Amino acid sequence: MSDRISATMTAVEIRGKGAPDVLVPVEMPVPHPQAGQILIKVAAAGVNRPDVLQRQGSYPAPAGHSPLPGLEVAGEVVAVGEGVSRWQPGATVCALLNGGGYAQYAIAEETSALPVPPGLSMVEAAAVPETFFTVWHNVFERGGLQAGEWFMVHGGTSGIGTTAIQLAVARGAKVIATAGSADKCQACLDLGATRAVNYRTEDFVAAAKEATGGKGVNVTLDMVGGPYTEKNIVAAAEDGRIVQIATLQGAEVTINMARVMVKRVVITGSTLRPRPRAVKGGIAAALEANAWPLIASGKVRVVMDQTFPLVRAADAHRRMEEGQHIGKIVLTV
Repeated sequence: MSDRISATMTAVEIRGKGAPDVLVPVEMPVPHPQAGQILIKVAAAGVNRPDVLQRQGSYPAPAGHSPLPGLEVAGEVVAVGEGVSRWQPGATVCALLNGGGYAQYAIAEETSALPVPPGLSMVEAAAVPETFFTVWHNVFERGGLQAGEWFMVHGGTSGIGTTAIQLAVARGAKVIATAGSADKCQACLDLGATRAVNYRTEDFVAAAKEATGGKGVNVTLDMVGGPYTEKNIVAAAEDGRIVQIATLQGAEVTINMARVMVKRVVITGSTLRPRPRAVKGGIAAALEANAWPLIASGKVRVVMDQTFPLVRAADAHRRMEEGQHIGKIVLTV
């Protein structure tokens, strides 16, 4: 690698499992890109719920992936591995990672990197990959959301939620979003949601039925699980699709299968990190073709909450776990 690349770097590792204090800044060797990979000098790294779950010990890194947290970054390409053709040193990119983003340098697969969307700062660009990859694949590819359909997203002011609301609206869907306060509900409406439901004071099933004229929701994106699963089925339209991306209130659920059968409801879901290079590359190509123009035109924006220096990753995790954030939390490097 180039002489201008340091031999060592500051990174944040997980020492044990538990509270945010297990996130500890350390010095370690800079990784080397292998075939099909690029090395990025990180300007900023997004903080996501899977990072919290990994820190708590419930979402370990798959075999062969970096044990460091951090699934998305933006920065400058400083070295490339054998066979890399699209990116050369000096290019600025944002990238979905297999881990390792909480560091001054990070490895990405060539096919999971994308150009920084026009008009975005590096900090904003670092907030894009994990949420946009997740939303695009689950809402539009797995859920098959179409223009004119009703879409419901739980956690409307999370990074996933703010992205999902905007992409759904931009592509012609009508959105119902749930959130936990009046301010958060207003933020969802400001992003284009037709109806925002305060789940602390309202029944989202009744609200969804009212908003849709009794027909129900065509696609639901859920990260809650547990008791929400049966409620999602009740709220679903005929031929509705429910897409599960997390189970914050429990993975084991009891549902009424007769209702699923009568409505012909499809229940599906996915996890992104273990998926192979080709799958992630396909999602990246779809995003560049369909979502990047929406960002460039201003129809979809990156909603930012707060930034923290890399060495204060523990404070960033505390901010996420407080549940008061609206949009993305990002580490600056």
